Amino acid sequence: MTEEKWINSREKYEPNKDKKTKLSDSQKAIADVCDEMKKMLLQKNNQYGDSVLNPSRFFSHADKEEQIKVRIDDKLSRLVQGNDSLESDDDIIMDLIGYLTLLLVSRR
Repeated sequence: MTEEKWINSREKYEPNKDKKTKLSDSQKAIADVCDEMKKMLLQKNNQYGDSVLNPSRFFSHADKEEQIKVRIDDKLSRLVQGNDSLESDDDIIMDLIGYLTLLLVSRR
């Protein structure tokens, strides 16, 4: 979907925007998770110096989208293995959502 189409279709994804109706419990939960993801992504981007979207490329010369896909593969592997000694499944899922978001940002 092009950015223009996305902007024009956003109203479908914001059903209560500019309305005085209350959000359902599910909508509140969705908004909370999205807010949490935004905060995490901005913190990590600041902490790691924008390394995902603007990698330093000391060894790898793969393009940034391919590098993001490798990180996603690594996270999926950890999730499938189910070893939560390093990080919980929820942490892995949050990282996956983050990397998928960054992949979309990179593609745009």
